[in-house]
Amino acid sequence: MTITARSESSEMSPAAGSRRSVVFVFLALILTMLLASLNQTVLSTALPTMVGELNGVDQMLWVMTAFILASTIMMPVYGKLGDLIGRKGLFLTAISLFTVGSVIGGLAPDMGWLIAGRVVQGLGGGGLMIMSQAIIADIIPARQRGRYMGVIGAVFAVSSVAGPLLGGWFTEGIGWRWAFWINIPLGLLALAAAAFLLRLPKRRPERLRVDVWGMAFMAIAATCLILTSTWGGSQYDWDSPVIIGLIVGTVVASVLFVLVERRAAEPIVPLHLFRDRNFNLTTVAGLLTGVMMFGTLGYMPTYLQMVTGAEATAAGLLMTPMMGALLLTSIVTGQFVSRTGRYKWIPVAGSVVIAAGLVLLSTIGPATPVWVICAHLAVIGVGLGTSMQLLVLIVQNSFPASQVGTATAANNFFRQIGASLGSAVVGSLFTVRLMDFLVQRLPAEAALPAGSGRSSLTPELVQNLPDALRQIVIDAYNEALVPLFLVMAPLGIVAAALLVFVKEKPLATTIDRG
Repeated sequence: MTITARSESSEMSPAAGSRRSVVFVFLALILTMLLASLNQTVLSTALPTMVGELNGVDQMLWVMTAFILASTIMMPVYGKLGDLIGRKGLFLTAISLFTVGSVIGGLAPDMGWLIAGRVVQGLGGGGLMIMSQAIIADIIPARQRGRYMGVIGAVFAVSSVAGPLLGGWFTEGIGWRWAFWINIPLGLLALAAAAFLLRLPKRRPERLRVDVWGMAFMAIAATCLILTSTWGGSQYDWDSPVIIGLIVGTVVASVLFVLVERRAAEPIVPLHLFRDRNFNLTTVAGLLTGVMMFGTLGYMPTYLQMVTGAEATAAGLLMTPMMGALLLTSIVTGQFVSRTGRYKWIPVAGSVVIAAGLVLLSTIGPATPVWVICAHLAVIGVGLGTSMQLLVLIVQNSFPASQVGTATAANNFFRQIGASLGSAVVGSLFTVRLMDFLVQRLPAEAALPAGSGRSSLTPELVQNLPDALRQIVIDAYNEALVPLFLVMAPLGIVAAALLVFVKEKPLATTIDRG
């Protein structure tokens, strides 16, 4: 697809406009993306205390699931509406909803209000990342966009480390509610910056046609799929009527969604997107990358606590090499792409490196030095930093600006599905294998401290067990999780093989408003 310049778009190009104004707008977008990405990590260390104080340990799953569901469903909605009516108003709405949800969560007197706050946060959170990425495409040509996308990757890296640390600090100090209160000043600052700094083209369709049925069936399909992956093997057996019903619901809703999209005047996910080879290849590769990334991120901190004896905060810090490598490589590769205009081989190599990192992780054991584990995690970070953001850039470069929001949202939607599946499926397999090993190897329950059992082994409890029992638990954790890394490794090879067939289209040097 050839991307050409148009007269009305020239004022939005950094070459023609004020470089300083572009920098300020980008800082506002970075602030918004930090707001969204921190929210996904800051609660991880605060969650046990939070649900304990609100007497809702049995509802803990919904604190995270409510946000994931709402944000995933809203991604394509924001993307499509942004293309139809313009992004600024929707962006302000997303920030406002996220901030209001944070207020509800911070004031929550019980679990019902806490979960409601997370739903409202998700309704806004689904637009924060999508709108930010699409707005960058509105103001910065693809050739220059690489260095900016690299910084976006760095934001994820920083929040992945800072979030758990902040959550732990709030919980141990001023209180877990500050995991929500911290969003208020950040949200208000992002709202002001977006309101006064963003100058985006407005779109005024003659007649706004909203794909209501498409949104409904997509929401049902996404909800059923995420609940299947979240509940399957943990809350319910895989062959239980609930899980089977959810699987059937996913299939039926997906089929109806495709049928509706074929007839809709303004489909929320236009089927013509799937006629573009680059979109299909990068979307599938992004989904596989999401599975590998979150399948690793979700459970390595637990492994580090249980097997190496690291405290919760220390376990978070031990993930720093992975995020530091992601930060560095995402910035370096972004600069390289902007300077040379070449990009095809980078995510191919990145996917292979992720696979190599997973193979290395599959070799660790209780006797492996911690620095070696950190080095293996850094290898995965290098792979993620050279692939994730460039996949979005490839998608955006394949479509005109009038469709870039829809295309970006669809790509992110499937990556989020991959992240949910990776975290849930790996978690389910890990849990089932762990409980089987503990049942087979641990002596009778009476051998454990009074009031504890196989399902209530905390890091502190494990470290205080007699040497023989502690080694059994450590070996069980190691053998339950580590082989799963080797199972995930082929996904990186598949992603690399797919990306070999990406057509390296020249990166646009101007912005097409058509």
